[in-house]
Amino acid sequence: EVQLVESGGGLVQPGGSLRLSCAASGFVFDDYGMTWVRQAPGKGPEWVASITFNGNREYYAESMKGRFTISRDNAKNTLDLRLGSLRSDDTAIYYCAKTLFIGTVPSRFDVWGQGTQVTVSS
Repeated sequence: EVQLVESGGGLVQPGGSLRLSCAASGFVFDDYGMTWVRQAPGKGPEWVASITFNGNREYYAESMKGRFTISRDNAKNTLDLRLGSLRSDDTAIYYCAKTLFIGTVPSRFDVWGQGTQVTVSS
């Protein structure tokens, strides 16, 4: 059974930082790209960042560039997202997702984790 378990969320002040993690099991982790998606209260899912199967390429939503960093450790079957310069509109549930790239485009997200809550507030 494919499982993805996110952790690391919490309450942080504006301008602060967090590191989120995703532990993967039940599939060959380094055969697949991975993605972070978030969902703010009352809004639909928003793509945050993706990374290729071997970690050689990273892709970010425009508003995340320079603030967030996606990475993976294939030896540990883990995916990370480092969040910096956080602001109130980053408040959301953050999910990791197993990803199929079509060419260079992250296109299919067939399994998601349960999510971890990030709240940015003073």
